[in-house]
Parts: sequence; C-alpha cells; structure tokens
Amino acid sequence: MRRIAFTLAFSLTATSALAQPLPAQASYPPVTGAKGVVQTHALSMELADRIAHAAIDQCRKMGYRTTIAVLDSSGAMKAFLRDDGTGPHTIGLARDKAYTAITLANRFATSGTFATARNSTLGSPKTNIEGVVGVAGGVPIKYRGETIGGIGSSGAVGGDKDEICSQAGIDAVADQLK
Repeated sequence: MRRIAFTLAFSLTATSALAQPLPAQASYPPVTGAKGVVQTHALSMELADRIAHAAIDQCRKMGYRTTIAVLDSSGAMKAFLRDDGTGPHTIGLARDKAYTAITLANRFATSGTFATARNSTLGSPKTNIEGVVGVAGGVPIKYRGETIGGIGSSGAVGGDKDEICSQAGIDAVADQLK
C-alpha cells in the first residue's frame, strides 16, 4: 500500500514538473490600439452651443420657433435651446430626433431617411429601440467620419424643415469638423 502511495505521489510530482505552461489567453475580439486603448473624439460644449444657436437662427429665418437638442456620442445632453413659443412636446422630440441620428448614423444619413425607410409619420408607433423615433429633424454630427454627436430640431411645421435647421447648425461649424 505504501509503495502504491509513493508511486502515485512521485508520478504526480513528475508530471507537474514536466508540464508546459499554458499559452497566454487570446482576446476576442482582438485588442487594437496601444495597450487596448481606443482613441475617440468628443464634442466640446462650445462647439455644441454654436451648433444649437446656428440651428435656432436658421429656423427663425424660416419663420419657425423650435427647440434644439445637441447630444454627445453617448446620447447625453450637451446643449439645449428652447425658443419662445414652442410647444412642450418639442422638448422630448428634439432630444429623440438627435438620439435617433446618433443611434442609426451608420445605417441612415438622418432621422428623416430612417423615417422614409420605415414609411413613418409623426403618428406612427415608436420603434422597439427606446428613444428612437421615425420623424425627420435629427442629423448626426461627424468629425472625420466618426459620429461625435447628434442634433435634433422640433417645432418647425414638418420634419423636413426641422432637418434644414439641424443641418444649418452643423454647417455653421463645418470648418471645425474636417
């Protein structure tokens, strides 16, 4: 019995001494960048504010009073302006239009192109993605092809006019987004 125990103990010790170390675990998906750090760009408060004011100015030139929401790439509010005389529904709708533009930026140019693809109108049911609406007026803000935010306008008569205001806000700072 002693002999069996000794043989078993010796074989376990010898096996572990001869064992090869396991290779380092591969990451999936593969890590990119220096030490796994991904570099992104962010929308500054100053730039968001300029975009919002330029959008309001465009809407006023067209004879509309609107609410403008500018969000960063995570969907957090960066700038917000509500012109005099706008309805209370424009607050949430402007934010949702900007959020839609950010969320779907890789598939649709604007919230309007998303609405057209879904044959959506203002009265259509919401999508199954919380905060995404099938209404025009939201445009993604891009820096060198990277979505760094979104702008939404609500209050002009027709989403197509809201979209013109949103785009005017981005166009006002286009030189800084190259």
